[in-house]
Amino acid sequence: MDILTLLPFIVLIGAMFLMTRSAKKKQQAAANMRDQMQPGTGVRTIGGLYATVKEVNDDTVLLEAAPGVHLVFAKNAIGAVLSDEEYNRIVHGDDPSADTEVVPDDASSLTAADDADQPADDAKLDLGKKTEKSESGDEAEKDGVEPKDGKADGEADAK
Repeated sequence: MDILTLLPFIVLIGAMFLMTRSAKKKQQAAANMRDQMQPGTGVRTIGGLYATVKEVNDDTVLLEAAPGVHLVFAKNAIGAVLSDEEYNRIVHGDDPSADTEVVPDDASSLTAADDADQPADDAKLDLGKKTEKSESGDEAEKDGVEPKDGKADGEADAK
């Protein structure tokens, strides 16, 4: 047998070995994370439930989802062990950077400073709607502008 005919099989076996090796490392890291859980630690399950660890057994974990609500989960169902800061930020809404300026959801506060400097103008804006005077052409004659063909700008023939 020639070495060139065996080369694709060798490459395939090598790729499979590398893929299983990285998957094994991830599984080992997850197992180490689950073994380091202690009572009082905040966790997130693979289903997205945030809870506090109350008791750790060999294969199960007792979690407290809310005061007085205790749930038993398999250790494999724990997706992440969270730090205290991250758990409090997610569950309780505590934000350690709350002293910083909060950005509003809308742009109203961005224009509030400009409006305070300028006097309020209560006059209505002309948005191009015709009034009775402009239909007769009185205002157009006062301004020195004559209407074209008796039509206002953008007015169509269809009614």
